[in-house]
Amino acid sequence: MTSRRLRGLLLALVVVTVLYAAACTSGGSGRGRDIGGGGHGPATGGAEPSYGAGLGSASPGASTSASAGASGSPGGAPAGGWWKPAVGQTWQWQLTGTLDRSVAAEVYDVDGANTSAADVAALKSAGRHVICYVNVGAHEDFRPDAKNFPESVQGKGLDGWPGEKWLDIRQWNVLEPLLTARFKQCKDKGFDAVEPDNVDGYSNSSGFPLSAGDQLTFNRRVAELAHRTGLGVGLKNDVEQAATLAPAFDFAVNEECARYNECDELKVFTSAGKPVFHVEYDGSTGSFCSKTKALHFSSMKKKMNLDAWRETC
Repeated sequence: MTSRRLRGLLLALVVVTVLYAAACTSGGSGRGRDIGGGGHGPATGGAEPSYGAGLGSASPGASTSASAGASGSPGGAPAGGWWKPAVGQTWQWQLTGTLDRSVAAEVYDVDGANTSAADVAALKSAGRHVICYVNVGAHEDFRPDAKNFPESVQGKGLDGWPGEKWLDIRQWNVLEPLLTARFKQCKDKGFDAVEPDNVDGYSNSSGFPLSAGDQLTFNRRVAELAHRTGLGVGLKNDVEQAATLAPAFDFAVNEECARYNECDELKVFTSAGKPVFHVEYDGSTGSFCSKTKALHFSSMKKKMNLDAWRETC
């Protein structure tokens, strides 16, 4: 080998070595892209939940917890995530009558089928978040999609609720597309979350041999479906399974836990920074407010027909 060729090879080797070293040093800090972000909405950073000064007294938009979101997307929900309400937020629950949009509440829970997209938009423009009531565990013969539920999934009627029959929640292959369509309608109207009703058929005379395990499976599937749709989701009643199901849900909606001495079972939600939206129908607010305020519930008294009237704690 000639000295000229040797010098050429040595020069090429030096160039390659320099280029390789430069590539290694310049790219070393580019891999830390918030790997833990996921699709679960804005993280709270482990902060203690803000319980507020008093239930039922705050004006709409007064709560500014991290869980409400700050991404600038509709409803405060982050792209690819869903809205998570804060402990202590005030709420209104109205399922009948002409919607009263003037109630001083931060969260509205209204019927998903009967509430228009315009009403949802008006509430949200006033600073409210809006929950979509959907009956997932019972067939209602007055709903527009009632005919889509085959007789094979319809069981016994619900006591005191004409036109409603328990559903066979084990038949998820039948129910999933029907509930998906309902949740999608909520999302398309601009709702932030869903309140799935009648998720305790296993403890009622449903006409089907439903077990506690069947109910847990169904309720988790409903929660997962809501989250896939970009909606928060609340556990409605089903107090006996609250401790097991709380991790899958973003809040709870409860009727009459004070009357039945069950409120302590729902502490698992507020302890985790998830609100409990609670109502009582009987007695005065003085008979339950001291108890539920101590538990940091968002409590009020309502009439059984769930019209616009309310009396907060």
